[in-house]
Amino acid sequence: MSFFHEIIQPCVFEFIGTFILILLGDGVVAGCCLKKSKGEGSGWVVITLAWGFAVMCGVFIAGPQSGAHLNPAVSLGLAIFGSFKWSYVLPYIIAQMLGAFCGALLVYAIYKDHFDATEDPATKLGVFCTGPAIRNYGRNVLGEFVGTWLLVFCIIAFATNANTPSVDVRNLALGVDMLPVGLGSSGAFPVTMLIMAIGMSLGGVTGYAINPARDLAPRLAHAILPIKGKGTSDWQYSWVPVVAPLAGAAFAALCGLLLF
Repeated sequence: MSFFHEIIQPCVFEFIGTFILILLGDGVVAGCCLKKSKGEGSGWVVITLAWGFAVMCGVFIAGPQSGAHLNPAVSLGLAIFGSFKWSYVLPYIIAQMLGAFCGALLVYAIYKDHFDATEDPATKLGVFCTGPAIRNYGRNVLGEFVGTWLLVFCIIAFATNANTPSVDVRNLALGVDMLPVGLGSSGAFPVTMLIMAIGMSLGGVTGYAINPARDLAPRLAHAILPIKGKGTSDWQYSWVPVVAPLAGAAFAALCGLLLF
C-alpha cells in the first residue's frame, strides 16, 4: 500500500468530513441564533437534530476512506481500545482541526451580514464554539466527560459482534458457519441518533462539544476573524471542551477493554 493510500487519503477524508460537520453544525447555530436569519429562534431541538444530521453527512463521506472519526477524542479512544493505530492519531487530529477551522470560516463568510446585525458578543461566539449555561467548571467538566464517554463507549459497542449482522458462510476450512460483517455506511444512522440523544439529554449544561476539534478550531477562527463587536473568545473556558472529552474517551476505551 502506498503512503498516500495509507495515511494521506484517510486524512484528506477526515478533513472533508470534519469540514462538513462544522459547516452544517455551526451553520445551524448561526441560522437559529443570529439576527435577521430566517431560522432565528428555531430553538434547541432544531440545533440538536441538525448536529446529528451533520455528523451523519460527515460519516457517510469519510467513513469508507478513514473510518470517519471526525473527533480527536474518538481517535484517541479507539487507539486506546486497540482498534486504531497509534501512529495515525496525530495526523488524524491535525486533519480534523484543519477541517473544523475551515468549516467555521465558511460559516462566517455565509452569515457575515447576520453577524454584523447581531449585537450580543456571546451569541456570535456561540456560533463558533460551546460555552456553559452556568459557569461551574466542575459540573461543566462532568457534563463533557460523561457525554464523550457515552459517545465513544457506544461507538465501541456498535462495532461488537453482537451488534453487527452475520452472513452464513459454511466454511469448513475456517471452522465457522457464520461470520460477522461490519455496519459499513449504515453505522452513520445509530451515531446520528446517539449525537441527537446526547445533545437533547446532556447538552443543556455546556452545549455538548464532546469533540475538541469541534470547539477549539472554530474558537481559533473566532479569535482571528474580524467579526464586528465580537468580544472575547472565552479562552478561560476553552480547556474544558478539550480536556474533558479526551478524558471521557480514554475512560470509555478502558471500559470497552474491560467489558468487551
